[in-house]
Amino acid sequence: MGLLSGKKAVIFGVANDKSIAWAIAQAFKRKGAELALTYANETVAKRVRPLAESIGAELVLPCDVRSDAEIKTVFGEIGQAWGGFDILVHSIAFANKEELKGSFLNTTREGFAMALDISAYSLVALVKEAAPLMQGRGGSVLTMTYYGAQKVFPNYNVMGVAKAALEACVRYLAEALGPDGTRINAISAGPLKTLAAAGVGGFNQIAGHVEEKAPLRSNITQEDVAGAALYLCSSLARGVTGDIHFVDSGYNIIGL
Repeated sequence: MGLLSGKKAVIFGVANDKSIAWAIAQAFKRKGAELALTYANETVAKRVRPLAESIGAELVLPCDVRSDAEIKTVFGEIGQAWGGFDILVHSIAFANKEELKGSFLNTTREGFAMALDISAYSLVALVKEAAPLMQGRGGSVLTMTYYGAQKVFPNYNVMGVAKAALEACVRYLAEALGPDGTRINAISAGPLKTLAAAGVGGFNQIAGHVEEKAPLRSNITQEDVAGAALYLCSSLARGVTGDIHFVDSGYNIIGL
């Protein structure tokens, strides 16, 4: 019996085979979970569908998280297919490239609104529709954050503000979901070479600094994050909610 045998998991945010969400999907499948994956548009779908097929994902559905109507539709389809489910993974973030270089003073109103909507509010919107399908199942919600939510990193700019909002949402949602027995946590992962990271100016320098200064003297892998996700979404973490769990080789404890 796998750690997630009999569990059903819905994963938002698989973009390609380097995605954190993809590593999580693979780990969940190995441990017995049934999977549903979503994609934002047809361009992404061309990459996601073959990946989903390779692990036997039962449902592969379109969902632009900027649309409440699409969110309602996707959970309606999941409800019809499964009745309910146990795990929701939110691995979604976006800011315009122009907002991720230079001074934070150059942040535009439009760029700020977009980053907060897609990177933070989308979690609230997904959980709102997912909650009735997860009620009473002892389920788990998981999202992805970064230390730039708590400390200033060069060029991270509005994404740091969006991740700070995301972390606050985790705490407030933990209180809102708790009475129904559903938990929610976030993983704060160290720098990883993903599609999202490619848009952050100076990423390689940040990753090099972390590798040099972190207690473990190494950067993490997608599989390291997936391992922590397994723990947080399983019964092993049944007493854990509202937490920001660092997977960063210990970098967050270092002062200088």
